[in-house]
Amino acid sequence: MQKINVRANNLELIPSIESYIKKKTDSFSKYLAGDSVARLYVEISKTTEHHRHGDVFRAEFNLETSDGAMRSEAEGADLYSALDEAKDELLAELRKNKDKKITLFREGYRKVKDFLKRF
Repeated sequence: MQKINVRANNLELIPSIESYIKKKTDSFSKYLAGDSVARLYVEISKTTEHHRHGDVFRAEFNLETSDGAMRSEAEGADLYSALDEAKDELLAELRKNKDKKITLFREGYRKVKDFLKRF
């Protein structure tokens, strides 16, 4: 991962939360190995302090790469569960994009191979 920016609204950003985010986003580097432009913006917030529903936390990930932008967000009663859910959603999108790239490459290779077989 090239650069991670973390922003907190309505709660204090303590070092343990920041290290948790960095630890969880290490899995993105596998899918962004060749991308030197990748930037991840993480926003965490406490959306409500309602007396009936308790605290509600929100986590949002915005990933900018050379291929485009991806976004995921999640809400939960616990900040860590909201972060995990948003991370899983973004990771699934990264996997899907990687599989799509590999499929397109293989299709192109197959077409070139079929063309060369004719000669």
